[in-house]
Amino acid sequence: MADEGYARPTPIQQEAIPLALAGRDLIGSAQTGTGKTAAFMLPILQRLAGGDRGHALRALILVPTRELAEQVLQSARAYGRHVRVTAAAVYGGVGMEPQTRALKHGADIVVATPGRLLDHMERGHVDFSRLEVLVLDEADRMLDMGFAPDVRRILAALPDKRQTMLFSATISPEVDALARRALDGHASVEIGRRATPAEGVEHVIVAVDKLQKRGVLAKILQAKPAGQTLIFTRTKYGADKLVTFLRREGIPAHAIHGDKAQSHRTRTLDAFRSGAADVLVATDIAARGIDVDGIRMVVNFDVPHDPEVYVHRVGRTARAGARGLALTLLSPDEWLLMGDIEKLVGQVFPREVIPGFEPSVPPLQPRALKLEPARPARSVRARVGGRRRR
Repeated sequence: MADEGYARPTPIQQEAIPLALAGRDLIGSAQTGTGKTAAFMLPILQRLAGGDRGHALRALILVPTRELAEQVLQSARAYGRHVRVTAAAVYGGVGMEPQTRALKHGADIVVATPGRLLDHMERGHVDFSRLEVLVLDEADRMLDMGFAPDVRRILAALPDKRQTMLFSATISPEVDALARRALDGHASVEIGRRATPAEGVEHVIVAVDKLQKRGVLAKILQAKPAGQTLIFTRTKYGADKLVTFLRREGIPAHAIHGDKAQSHRTRTLDAFRSGAADVLVATDIAARGIDVDGIRMVVNFDVPHDPEVYVHRVGRTARAGARGLALTLLSPDEWLLMGDIEKLVGQVFPREVIPGFEPSVPPLQPRALKLEPARPARSVRARVGGRRRR
C-alpha cells in the first residue's frame, strides 16, 4: 500500500476492512473517491494469499461497466503485486478467447460485467466450486442499467457458503432487496448518509443562457491553469457536438460514450489517465470507470435530472485529499434541478456570472466570476456509522 501512496486508511476502509477480514457479509455505502475499491480488494488479497496455493476462481467482483472492470483489475494487480494472486477481467465489446483462457487457467480474482459473465457461464467456461468471496460493486448503477435479472441468475449459480460484500453510492429499495437476496446477516457501513460531495470540492455555479454555454466553457478552459478536466453532458450526441466546438476553439477535447468503439474508448481513457489528454467529455454511464486522481475540474455542462448524479459527477475531483473545482453551467430552464441538488446535499451555492455572458434572465444576487484558480473549499465532513442487521 505504501507503493500506492497510502499513508492512512479512509473512513470506509477503517470501517469495512476489519469486518471483511473477519469474514462478515457487509453493505458499504460511500460516494466515488472514498477508497471503497481498496476496502474490499485488500481483504480479498489477504484472504487469498493465505489460502490454497492452487489457482482457481475464488473471488468474483461484479461491476456495471467494462471501464470500471478495467479499473478494478488494475487495482487488484497494483495492490497485489507482492502476493501470488492472479486476476482477470471479463466484459463485453472484446473477443471472448483471451477471457476464456484466463478463466480456464484459474484466475484467483475475476472482475466481470454480468452480461459477459453469463455468456461464459452458458458455454461452461466458469467453475464456481471454490468461490469464497463475491463483491457487488456500484450495485445501484448495476440495477439502474437493467442488470437485475442477470445478477439474480449469477447468484443462483454460486455456492451458498461464501462471503458477500455489496458497495453502492446509494441504498435504494431495489439495492436493499438485492442485499436481502445476496447477503446473510450482514453489517452495514455508511459513510456520509446524506449524499455529500467529497471534502475539498469548491462548487461554482455560472448562470448563463443555454445557447451561450459552449462559449462560456471555451472561455473558462482557455483561461484556467493547466490541469485535467472532465466534462459531463446528458447525451452522446451532445458530447460529440461539444467536442467538435471545443476543437474549433483550439481546445483538444476528446469524447467517450457508449457509441464509441471499445478500442477508441480504451485509447481515450489511457490518454486521459496518463495526462496526454487534458479535456474529456463524457456521458454519465461512460464515465463510471474513470478513476483519475489528477482531475482538477469537473464541469456539469448539462445539469443532471437526478440530484444523486451530481454527487457522483463531482466526486471525480478532489480525490485523495486534493482540492478541485466543480463547475456547473446553469441555464434558466435548469434552476429547479439545481434547487433539488442543493436540497439533497444540504448546501446553497451562489450563482455567478461571467462579464460579457450575462444571462437574459438574471439569477438572484449574481456575482461577477473571476477566471482564476479555485479558492479553498469549506469542508463537508462525512458521518461514519455502522449497524448490524439480521
